[in-house]
Amino acid sequence: MSKLKITDIRVFLLQPERARLAIVKIMTNEQGLCGLGCATFTQRIGVVATCIEQYLKPFLVGKDPANIEDIWQSSMVNGYWRNGPVLNNAVGGVDMALWDIKGKVAGMPCYELWGGKSRPAAAVYVHADGRDKEEVSARAAQFVEQGFQHIRCQLGTYRGIRGEKICNPDGALPGDYYNPKEKLHLIPELFSHLRQQLGENVELLHDIHERLSPIDAIWLAKALEPYRLFFLEDMFAPEDIDWFVHARAQCATPLAMGELFSHPQEITPLVAKRLIDFIRIHPSDVGGASPSLKIAHLCDYFGVRTAWHGPRDVSPVGMAVNVHMDVALHNFGIQEWAFRNETEHQIFQGIPEVREGYVYPNEKPGWGIDFDEDLAARYPVDREPVEWTVSRLPDGSMGRP
Repeated sequence: MSKLKITDIRVFLLQPERARLAIVKIMTNEQGLCGLGCATFTQRIGVVATCIEQYLKPFLVGKDPANIEDIWQSSMVNGYWRNGPVLNNAVGGVDMALWDIKGKVAGMPCYELWGGKSRPAAAVYVHADGRDKEEVSARAAQFVEQGFQHIRCQLGTYRGIRGEKICNPDGALPGDYYNPKEKLHLIPELFSHLRQQLGENVELLHDIHERLSPIDAIWLAKALEPYRLFFLEDMFAPEDIDWFVHARAQCATPLAMGELFSHPQEITPLVAKRLIDFIRIHPSDVGGASPSLKIAHLCDYFGVRTAWHGPRDVSPVGMAVNVHMDVALHNFGIQEWAFRNETEHQIFQGIPEVREGYVYPNEKPGWGIDFDEDLAARYPVDREPVEWTVSRLPDGSMGRP
């Protein structure tokens, strides 16, 4: 094989379901050797594509794809300002594609490049919601029958069920209104019911999704202690992470955090001070597999486990990356899992398989994912503004999504 060079970088934007996805493909001078990465920042997907096509591509074409670390470091500082979600996702998609190429050159799945498997498969958690506690428990029971033992439970999506009338003042602007107090009234009752219906052996999770004031979030964490959650997620917004000191001092509910993190200084204090139990980052949003592995190794020394972000707005390529890290890392905790529709399975062949609560990577080199560009082109992205993130409190002021 002649010395490898990057010859082209392409970005594919597609929307086979609700979420807009961004796939990065890096081509080399070796016929047929290419790599795939996920750069999905679904709310600003066009900006990420522009960053890759107009700035990273000219910077990287001609470079050796084997030099992943140098490419990551130089790409991150080439624009001088750094650690924002647009640049991180752009660099993250490139980083993942380079690891895919390296795995294919080695003839190994990527997890083999990181020391091999720590486990044959990774446990996943799935989502059960409903309009009332009976509907939630019925859906959770269905998952238990299918072999899932980790279930995240919500009432009526993140904004709640709107069981209490929301009275807005005259002139209140449009938005996704919710009453934060509803969680305080209904969520402890929900988990009491779930424990009675499902027993003690099922692992239960809940996501506050930053919808409470910090002091109310601590109250809820304490109220949920008797129901022994696997973890409680996103108690606070990134701007409020100093509150974790107070949460840790008051209750023993395991805490997961990091879905909105894009800067290492948001992460390291929480890990070093042992204020969280699970790191919940979106791998492309911190810059790809390379920094995610470094974060995981840091966490390992402080007893913090991984729980990578894994909803539908992580592409199947991104999910494959997650799973390769899951089976390789000693301090893996749990993997969020979103089921894919048939179209996605046709576009992305080789999606890791879920069986009875565990996800298994395939054994192909790299990520093991094949991407059908022609089929993907049939599902263009829409350009409508995102509305669910405009969350408003009853008085019309902005809340946290």
